[in-house]
Amino acid sequence: MRATQPQFGLGLRPNHYHAILESQPDLDFFEIISENYLLAGGKPMAMLDQIRADYPIVMHGVSLSIGAPAPLDDAYLTALETLIERVEPLWVSDHLCWTGAHGHNLHDLLPLPYTEDSLTHIVSKVQQVQDRLKRPLVLENPSTYFEFACNTLSEIDFIRTLQQRTGCELLLDINNVYVSSVNHGWSAWDYLQQVPVQAIRQIHLAGYTDHGDHLIDTHDHPVSAPVWALYARCVSAWQAAGKSIPTLLERDDAIPPLPDLLNELAQARAITQTAGAAADTGVVSASRQPPYAANITSSAQTQTA
Repeated sequence: MRATQPQFGLGLRPNHYHAILESQPDLDFFEIISENYLLAGGKPMAMLDQIRADYPIVMHGVSLSIGAPAPLDDAYLTALETLIERVEPLWVSDHLCWTGAHGHNLHDLLPLPYTEDSLTHIVSKVQQVQDRLKRPLVLENPSTYFEFACNTLSEIDFIRTLQQRTGCELLLDINNVYVSSVNHGWSAWDYLQQVPVQAIRQIHLAGYTDHGDHLIDTHDHPVSAPVWALYARCVSAWQAAGKSIPTLLERDDAIPPLPDLLNELAQARAITQTAGAAADTGVVSASRQPPYAANITSSAQTQTA
């Protein structure tokens, strides 16, 4: 078993099960999609049991729907508890979003209205989850494609206040920050400077699809140059403050062979090794024009979570 203070990891995907077991890659941890392992038996669980004998595991969910108006799904939380007991993850994460309402799962990670009412609602639900799982919940910042007209808080102010009120931890997805910054026309670096560093449990790096006037967080491309530049700037600042944060590379579609992902992750290792002496030259903050007006008037803007 690797050290329990991991630095670099990959998302565990079925395409790579056998390559991992055969090659024993130099990785500190793997991240699983929780929902893929909620059944007690079957090949996925058998593979996971073999892999976790050698590597620490973290759990990353997509179905908690912490921002939905409905109560938390008790059956889902029970299944999570069972998986936690079996896998013994280093931490458990999900997304700051909602995935459906009125009994309908839309199978998407939908943005929240950033208001005091929404904040109060989510604070209560985060506290319920943490009491149930007996551990801090780690929440990932979203990638977004529209903003609510009713917003009274910025995303980062919403996240900072949520963290202060609940003691939850953060999964900082730098790709999501960049995607949202381009789509809405704000500065990714200004956002990243306001993240409470002491609360960051993990970093995600991933790729997006560029549609010219907007970006989509698709996880089917390598990490982009602007995201690498933001990551380098963050790591340099964190190292100067004595903070080291585990970094994980995600790929969920167009998944290449395992060696290709290991080579890509090696860039994160190299950045970390040289970050202390790195200058800010070449760092990119969001400067592209937003694809939408500041206040969207479409019907999507008025939906509630």
